[in-house]
Amino acid sequence: MTIRVLVADDHAAVRAGIVLILGGDDDIEVVGEAADGEQAVALALETRPDVVLMDVRMPRLDGISATRELAGVTDVLILTTFDVDEYVFGALRAGAAGFLLKNTDADTLIEAVRLVARGDGLISPSVTRRLISAFAEQAPRREPPDISVLTPREREVLTCVGRGLSNAEIAKELDMAEATTKTHVSRVLGKLGLRSRVQAAIYYSEGV
Repeated sequence: MTIRVLVADDHAAVRAGIVLILGGDDDIEVVGEAADGEQAVALALETRPDVVLMDVRMPRLDGISATRELAGVTDVLILTTFDVDEYVFGALRAGAAGFLLKNTDADTLIEAVRLVARGDGLISPSVTRRLISAFAEQAPRREPPDISVLTPREREVLTCVGRGLSNAEIAKELDMAEATTKTHVSRVLGKLGLRSRVQAAIYYSEGV
């Protein structure tokens, strides 16, 4: 199955580099390029890619706002030069499936696209612990989701998501098909009103 990707970055040289990297993989097809957030949203709605690689700082509409508009339409993977700051926090709140730093090597970028396309979340390993800790401290406190709406199986899935397990790892641990796992994750997010599994992991880390 070919993974269809849209690349959004206001720097033409950066976009060209990303497209070159992704184009070298037989399983990935770049279906569009956007130079700003408005164009990214329009192209995503038109082409319905599996993954959008989104820069944070872009003209007309920033990457965070664009991600918010695309939540539920496609999965967004943020590529940023920032690790822990309000831009990253905003992206996660907006529903990004994860983020990577722009100094990520080609193999890691390709694997990240594959992971997100499979429905998994991803945060750059170099900043994961620091990010979740800082996000939990700085994010406004809110009422936790009511997990009583979840079935026992869905609670098990939420626990696994909170531990950072991928869909494949959850399927193995809970002895079910990976496709079934993906369905359970989607139901958990829907019932709890969360935009992404990254948000679910953050809520879990806060003691949900």
